[in-house]
Amino acid sequence: MSMIGELSYFLGLQVNQLKTGIFISQIKYVKELLKKFTMEECKPISTPMKSGCKLSKDDKSSSVDQTIYRLIIRSLLYLTTTRPDILQVVCMVAWFQENPKETHVTAVK
Repeated sequence: MSMIGELSYFLGLQVNQLKTGIFISQIKYVKELLKKFTMEECKPISTPMKSGCKLSKDDKSSSVDQTIYRLIIRSLLYLTTTRPDILQVVCMVAWFQENPKETHVTAVK
């Protein structure tokens, strides 16, 4: 690695090497995810999930495409590399990959 220069971007991770330490982030990856899932105009929130949100397998809302839902979950699981604060919520919504409903997609977004 030293022959090609200082590491700055690797597998979706941005690496900043400073005298005070090495800092890793996924800002570019997050922006790509928001664009991919058409959420560029979304507003940030301070908590990983809306408080009081109850999810159930027996939800009566309409079913959604499993492939898209699984793609979102997989992307979010990779994001937990630098965001351990969202790990519990991502695992919670991952439980519904078998038969995702509209409410599950809303919770993921």
